[in-house]
Amino acid sequence: MKFIEELVVEEFLPTFRSLLAESLRERGFTQNEVADQLGISQSAVSKYVHGDVARNERIMETERVQQLVDELADGLASGEMTTAEALIEVEVCIRELEHGGVLSDLHAEAVPEIEAYDGAFAIHDPDSRLRAANRARASVRRGLRILQNSPEFGRLIPAVGSNLAESLPDAESIDDVAAVPGRVLAIRGKVTVPGEPEFGVSQHVASVLLAAQAAGSDARAAVNISYDEDTLDRLVAAGHTAVEFDAEADIEDAISQALADEPDATVLYQTGGYGIEPILYLFGPDAPSVATTLRDFDE
Repeated sequence: MKFIEELVVEEFLPTFRSLLAESLRERGFTQNEVADQLGISQSAVSKYVHGDVARNERIMETERVQQLVDELADGLASGEMTTAEALIEVEVCIRELEHGGVLSDLHAEAVPEIEAYDGAFAIHDPDSRLRAANRARASVRRGLRILQNSPEFGRLIPAVGSNLAESLPDAESIDDVAAVPGRVLAIRGKVTVPGEPEFGVSQHVASVLLAAQAAGSDARAAVNISYDEDTLDRLVAAGHTAVEFDAEADIEDAISQALADEPDATVLYQTGGYGIEPILYLFGPDAPSVATTLRDFDE
């Protein structure tokens, strides 16, 4: 009796770790840094890098594995991916390979009797909510980095501050929306982000995004900036469709009415009210896309 998990330990992990160790070394990581990323000893890294660990050629030649190694190495090297995010991606890959991939093939060969059954070997859902949440946070993080590197974004931040939000697919509440805890502010001309993206921390921008989705918008991300006519005109000139909503009405009703005739609008704005600052909301498929629009808009 041989469990598929044994193949993961005996065949996949040594092969995958050696490939990732090599790729990280090629990107300038020291052995100590590789050891920290992989959670193993420096001596183990040395064995991986110098080919002292047996590798499974079929796993090495699997396109999914090759792509993941490159993706993780690039993400870890650039800082766009955390070790926790990398771990989740590897776990997802393993489950995929267990379900009709090279690991299930190896398991079937090791235990021929299982070929008599039609059962699947997937233990975890590859499209799990955990993975979606992880990707949404990483997406917001990338978008924030773009905004921080946009020279003129600071002047677009309203007095109440900005936030950048991205929702999970089929989001139902603000707990399904990743955003910045607190607000993005311009302090002495520098865009300041108070913390790492989290779920359930945005009340206003998340509510506007959810209301837009409920009204038929396909947008998954949104950011709020100061409203003025010049900003609006420049966005419209760049190809965006803009609609106005009532700042003093119930947010869901106001946005539903505004999007009734233009469900694909990418700009929603209100011109203020009693004690309400004029704000413009920019929508897009994901946080980096929204941030890039503002970066290019600045240019």
